[in-house]
Order: sequence, then structure tokens, then C-alpha cells
Amino acid sequence: MTRDLHHTATGVLLPWPGLDRQHGPWPEGVEVQVWDGVTPGSEPADDVLARIGLWVMPYAVPDAVRLLPKLPGLRAVQSLSAGVEKLVPLMPAGATLHNGRGLHDASTAEHALGLILAAQRDLPQWVADQSAGRWEPHFTRSLADARVTIVGYGSIGAALERRLRACEAEVVRVARRARPEEGVHPVADLPGLLPETDIVVLVLPENPDTVGMFGAEELAALPDGALVVNVGRGRTLDTEALLAETRTGRLRAALDVTDPEPLPADHPLRHAPGVLLTPHVAGGSAAFRPRAERLIVEQVRRFAAGEPLHHLFPRD
Repeated sequence: MTRDLHHTATGVLLPWPGLDRQHGPWPEGVEVQVWDGVTPGSEPADDVLARIGLWVMPYAVPDAVRLLPKLPGLRAVQSLSAGVEKLVPLMPAGATLHNGRGLHDASTAEHALGLILAAQRDLPQWVADQSAGRWEPHFTRSLADARVTIVGYGSIGAALERRLRACEAEVVRVARRARPEEGVHPVADLPGLLPETDIVVLVLPENPDTVGMFGAEELAALPDGALVVNVGRGRTLDTEALLAETRTGRLRAALDVTDPEPLPADHPLRHAPGVLLTPHVAGGSAAFRPRAERLIVEQVRRFAAGEPLHHLFPRD
């Protein structure tokens, strides 16, 4: 079927019911359907799907993309994830893609800060001592006065920086390109920045330029005892190179994302000394849902009014 960019499908498919009860009635003329992507038998009928012009995808349901070929009138897709690179090649012609920029800033920044504090203050050791009945106090590292380099400095990085500065840390900003007016270094400056870094935080999206970007050379440039934190995408950090550094105890790591993912039960990362793992949950806190609901309501209003939707993601 040839897609018409001015297709008149006005239906909206949402992942959650009852948003109109909480946020006010939907705009006139908008037909709202609900599909959470997981409940058996809940997928709307084909004739209903044919009328969908805006689809807000269920969050954290990887196989929800199976619905894309069944939406011939689709004009826009709203993801509730910040990273949507894997969706780009799946998008039908004539439909725009919009990401969830900003929805996870607070949650991810909180989690990254939690990982850093846990690693710096030896919280895993204290938890193990509690279970074992030990009382063996010792001095630990600190976040205060540490130099933290944020690689992939965007809205999440900015949210993390605010929290780090409240803890009296020094923050160095790094992004793909230099932004001198914001004090942001380009990635090309990393060789000179990493040797003076106590904690490096990766907040990188996954794309051809970032896969394996932080590898053996970058890790080797870090000083002994440095902490590597990843709350971006697992494949941006070379797992084997990280294992080589953590097995010897030279570097430590606190990871919310891994490669592979999910991490197998017997994977050596699970047992490497100085490695703290969480199962890709940085964005999943109570702060997410209210922010996502507000975005959905605003996007539906804009869709109904024929206005451009927020957070357009470039296709090229």
C-alpha cells in the first residue's frame, strides 16, 4: 500500500487506559484505543488498527513492534523510551518517530547517582556483612571532591550533573561534538581527560558510532581504582575489555546495562570483583509514569489539532 503523508486516520492507540479520567476529555473527533502489548487477546481488530494515525508504544515491551505492519494509516509513532535508534529501520514510510526525551532524566540520574554512591561507599560490602553478621568498619572512597566525566552529555547527563554537584563532585562534560558555549568537550578529548577521571559515566545511545566506543584503550587510560558506570546502552562498553580490567581489581564498575542483555546467570561479570549490577532499571521509577502521561496527553492534543508533535527523532 502506498502511504499518503496526509492520510486522514485519526485514531490513537495508547498503552494505558483511563488517561482522560485523570487529565480531562480527549479532543473531539479522536478515537482512542488501548493496547498494552502484553495482555493476551487485547490486540484491536484489523479494522480498528487501520484507523490508527498515532501510536504511543507500550514501554519496555520489545516485541510490540510486531504491530507496525498492521497499521496502514500510521502517521506518527511516540516511543516512551529515550533511545529509539533500533526503531528507525522498522518505521514505515510517511510516519514520523518521536522519542521520550526527558521522561527518564530524573529516574536515570537518580539511579546513576545511587550506583556511584553505592560503589564509592562500599554499600555492597556492608550489605554482605549485615547478612553474615560481621561488624568490620573501614574507611571508603567518597563522591565529594571526585572528578566525574559524563560521556554522552545530554538531558540525562545534565540531570545527573545537578545531583553530582550537590554532592560536591567536579563534573566534566563530554559529547559527540564540542559545545564550547556549554563547556562540553568533544569525544576526541577523552584521551586527555580520562587519566584525570575518578568516575566515568556512560550515557550513550546505541548507534554505529557508539557500539564498542568505550573499549580497552579508553579503559586503560583511566587511573587505578577508577569507577566505570554505564546507564546508557550495554554495547557501547566493551565487556571483555572491562572484564580484563576488573578481574585484576584495577578498575571497578557499576552497570545498569550490559552486553549481552539480559545477562546470563553464569556470566563472568556477575562474579567479577568490584562490579555492581542492576537489570536495566534506571528509567523505571515512580517519576516516569506521571511524566509519560503528561507527554501522551499533550501529543494527542497536538495530533488532533494538526500541530507538530514534540521530540521528533531524525530518520537520517
